[in-house]
Amino acid sequence: MKKLNVLLISLVFQLSAMAQNVEPEYMISGKDSTCQIFVYSPGESGGLRLAYLGENEKWNDVGQLCSSDYGQWGAEKKMHNPFVIKAKDGTWRAVWGVNNTAPTFAAAYSEDLITWRPQDYPLVAECGVNNPIIYQMDDGGFDIYLKTAKGKRYIHASEDFRHFEEDSVESEAADVLWQMDRDTVNGKSYLGNEFEIPAFHLNYIRNWFNTLDKDNLRYSEKMADDGKHFPNIGDSINATIDIDFTKTKKISNKLIGVFFEDINYAADGGLYAELLRNRDFEYTDKDHVGWNASTGWKSDQPIVISTDKPLSKNNQHYAIINKSSLINSGWDDIISSKGNDFDFSMFARCIDGKKNQLIISLVDSLGNSIAEGKIKIEGNEWIKYNLNLKLDTKKHQEYVDKLHNLTLIITGKNQGQIAVDMISLFPHQTFKGHGMRIDLAQAIANLKPKFVRFPGGCMLHGDGLDNIYNWKETIGPLQDRKPERNIWNYHQSRGLGYYEYFQFCEDIGAEPLPVMAAGVPCQNSSANTKGIGGQQCGIPMDQMPEYIQNILDMIEWANGDPATSKWAKMRQEAGHPAPFNLKMIGIGNEDLISTVFEERYLMICKAVKAKYPNIEVVGTVGPFHNPSSDYIEGWKFANQNKKYIDAVDEHYYESTGWFLHNTDYYDSYDRNAPKVYLGEYASHTRTMESALAEAIYLCNIERNADVVEMASYAPLLCNDKHKNWNPDLIYFDETNIVTTPSYETQALFSNYSGDKYISSKINIDDKYAYRVASSVVRDETKGKTYLKLVNALPTKVCIKVNGMNLSSNIKYVMFGGKPESKTTEKISNDANNTSSALIIGNNIIQLPAYSVVGIEL
Repeated sequence: MKKLNVLLISLVFQLSAMAQNVEPEYMISGKDSTCQIFVYSPGESGGLRLAYLGENEKWNDVGQLCSSDYGQWGAEKKMHNPFVIKAKDGTWRAVWGVNNTAPTFAAAYSEDLITWRPQDYPLVAECGVNNPIIYQMDDGGFDIYLKTAKGKRYIHASEDFRHFEEDSVESEAADVLWQMDRDTVNGKSYLGNEFEIPAFHLNYIRNWFNTLDKDNLRYSEKMADDGKHFPNIGDSINATIDIDFTKTKKISNKLIGVFFEDINYAADGGLYAELLRNRDFEYTDKDHVGWNASTGWKSDQPIVISTDKPLSKNNQHYAIINKSSLINSGWDDIISSKGNDFDFSMFARCIDGKKNQLIISLVDSLGNSIAEGKIKIEGNEWIKYNLNLKLDTKKHQEYVDKLHNLTLIITGKNQGQIAVDMISLFPHQTFKGHGMRIDLAQAIANLKPKFVRFPGGCMLHGDGLDNIYNWKETIGPLQDRKPERNIWNYHQSRGLGYYEYFQFCEDIGAEPLPVMAAGVPCQNSSANTKGIGGQQCGIPMDQMPEYIQNILDMIEWANGDPATSKWAKMRQEAGHPAPFNLKMIGIGNEDLISTVFEERYLMICKAVKAKYPNIEVVGTVGPFHNPSSDYIEGWKFANQNKKYIDAVDEHYYESTGWFLHNTDYYDSYDRNAPKVYLGEYASHTRTMESALAEAIYLCNIERNADVVEMASYAPLLCNDKHKNWNPDLIYFDETNIVTTPSYETQALFSNYSGDKYISSKINIDDKYAYRVASSVVRDETKGKTYLKLVNALPTKVCIKVNGMNLSSNIKYVMFGGKPESKTTEKISNDANNTSSALIIGNNIIQLPAYSVVGIEL
């Protein structure tokens, strides 16, 4: 099937190329040359396409103009019966049905047929909207007629096509209004709309698609084909680098950070060191198909789950033990000791109000008890019990460090029902004592990130309005936090909540960047009970003041005075009386920049700036780079409202070829516009090839760090057994972690960062120039200057340094390897490693093939 798809795609490109080679049939209209175009859809998943009438007297397809962005990926994103008109001012409007169940339709606007504003989805009274059509009225507005299962409806749209008002009575529009053109493209007949447009407009559209085709060919470049790309490259290439210390500029001192999202089991079962799965008995089939309150637990008797007299209103389910055993083997049936003792805790009560006893034991795969303790339970009120489980190191000395397949067993000693909940097992040692898994936390800390963006990501704005992340549900005592389903199809215990995020940032010396939803859920959300998917019309406007106050309360919780603020007092009670010194906040996450979004987004940004003018507001410009519709509209909106929006968050995941051929991406950005936060980016693989492409790109990000103030690779963490996304920066299981070559790129650029950029230029043969990069920065605080060099060529590059003399005892860090390798070895010549892998002499640096180096000058 995959091979067939490739052949079909190849055939489509060939037909498109053949069509582009056919000249249009020109007509004379007054003093202008005009052409005929046909706008149509080849099917519900084919988007809106354009064809032109050629000299061959056939309709020739040019390309896809836009596609539907409504609802979930896979099940939705459909375009039914599109209808397009050209407005009196030369702009364009389009409408189409999205499905048979939603009380909405799609409405789109374009100035040139190429760039379409992000779509709006007006809410109507009835579901199953079919065949929407548009006609412009004398006042400039538009009348939209719909067919539904209950009859025809009428809607009036404003001239800007942003606001829609439905008439309360059924429309009596004649069927002739729905008449469309029918033409044949590539041998198939389609319904659509014909138009006559100026020849220069059609040529502009054709050139646009020709350029895209050429760009996509360049972006498909892979280093596996370097033998073909550089057939006569030889054993080495000579180059020079000119460093000019008189040409400097101030750049961001917080450029490299990390983005943490609870994806790939990054939180529970990952960074959060809790070893037990479903400790709260709150798993449901909404989290994941087939899950329930006893998932992850076993017993020698049927497991009894109850909700009578729960531990907390947010933690309704608990288990009952009656001289029986409850068994939990942790995440993926592995609890690892790593020589660690364990901290056990639980809430329990005797249902009959009497006394009883529980035996808590950890057993190995052979059934041997390696740690054991007893807890005396008394009374019918919930009480928290704590127990330190110390490993029997004398009895099991020979293999205690290798104990990985451990099982926790809780056994009732006597007859009588004991209610148990929030059963927890942590390693006694966690990162700085704050509940994070040491090896994962240290791997993140070693990146020396200047900031941490959290908690998402798509998980942040959630799968529908009822799934938007609420920070208040994640603070306070663990048993009172509200667990929630994760958009990535699993459970959030909320053990890793806002307090833990802020504490972790403090522990690793990074600035916190919490992100709040912009009043809308993920545009890929499933339908709610009313059948409305996507952004679901956003939080109702009458509820927005409460939602905005929720965001303001978060800032007060982070920075307020416990003596005067109830939210700051909660922070103090949690163990942090001093403020967290929050300086920035994100609003929105790669959203569809729709009218519904913009209205709520601006309300939030204005409110934050009104109360906290010194807080940096980081907005969003959608999920793709230029020339995506969200990016264009998002930047337009940010520039119009830059007094409220200090920076915007850009996201893109691309091929290595894209990164190699777009190193000038930020060169022409307006330095007076809002700053850029490149919040999510990565090349498509977890190989050395991607690390090299990202390093070359980062050299040029650093050159533009006067406008790009922050950047973070994404995603950060991935449990190898629970992948939602690939690639990621750090992979792990219950016992080990594996960092990728891209990790080394991030570490090098973060550890060798500065606040002043020094001009440098590499002089090399033009055909090799895009594969070699440099960056020189100075950290004024440390008084150190750093040079980064990247060689993504298949041969050694000998770089003569001009503008300074290299000392004989230069410190450096270097890594490299074959492009297809998923691992790399970091080499340095510091006090612990005097490697001479990097050859430097006579002011010449011999940079090995496929390598990245950071040098302290």
